[in-house]
Amino acid sequence: MTQIDKIIRKTVALYLADNEHEQINLRDHHKKAYMRERAAAILKVASGLSMLQVALHGLLKPRRSDTISQWISRYEGGGVQGLQVQAGRGRKPAFSPCAGPARSGAGRR
Repeated sequence: MTQIDKIIRKTVALYLADNEHEQINLRDHHKKAYMRERAAAILKVASGLSMLQVALHGLLKPRRSDTISQWISRYEGGGVQGLQVQAGRGRKPAFSPCAGPARSGAGRR
């Protein structure tokens, strides 16, 4: 058995109740594209596809199956709110006008 066969055989049983199907249907209407993508991935895994199938062929852009797994874990832990990007994530600003004046003479001679 090859490594790919082992990965394909690893499936996640994700069952959504009726009200969760309605909640996760934000894939069609949410204003953020990343939320629509995550919701679509979760619905596809819940319908019976493996995480690898969804990651490689089920979305607009190929993803790692670990990414799909993280989305599912975050959904199970926090619901739809768990799928949102957390505050403080992303690149921090290189310059902030609130940081105060730069030291005089620094960098110049």
